[in-house]
Amino acid sequence: MDANQRSRSNPYGMDEECQNCPALCETRTQVVHGYGDVDADFLFVGERPSERADQLGVPFAEPATDRSDGEEGATLRRMLERLGLCDSTSPPDAPQVENVYLTNLTRCRDPDRRPTADEIGNCEPYLNAEIRMINPEILVPVGERALAELGATYTTTPVDELSLPAAHAARIRGRGFELVPMVAPREQTDEQTQVWLEGFVDLMASDYRQTKGQRDR
Repeated sequence: MDANQRSRSNPYGMDEECQNCPALCETRTQVVHGYGDVDADFLFVGERPSERADQLGVPFAEPATDRSDGEEGATLRRMLERLGLCDSTSPPDAPQVENVYLTNLTRCRDPDRRPTADEIGNCEPYLNAEIRMINPEILVPVGERALAELGATYTTTPVDELSLPAAHAARIRGRGFELVPMVAPREQTDEQTQVWLEGFVDLMASDYRQTKGQRDR
């Protein structure tokens, strides 16, 4: 993490009282801006805050167990721990991530529906600013909606060629970086989780730092 970074939570001081989406202001617990290492190579983007993220203010926060059968399912945090990118002993409201930044297309949650296109558009300046300032090497769209939005903006690949699960764990050339999409962790099969983790381990071991410092997207 950058030596000058004081906080992993909303490190850029974005508006925590944002009123751009009146309907979401009524349903959210709080605005959930990005979290993590501002010098990260790996930037993960989901669709919207989870229920737990809405409570804690940390993107992708999830209870360890929420399946009806009592078995633990995949979570992004657990996957990051397996990759050595998150300290497993750190608390859920302050995960000790390194070389990772977590954010979403939208910053507020409606418990009963997914965000509208207008709501994603309202939050787009926040996301674009994070991507521009962090300048990651790897963008990880988490879920179909994030892949569609990031793919349309940050790659030259036709949107109709970007879909999940077909693109899960693929390396897609972007403008100055690569996209490595994933099926949302709670929707992954055990095989999909393993495939993505193995592919990302190989990526981390490769010479992926080829474009750092290029700000022109």
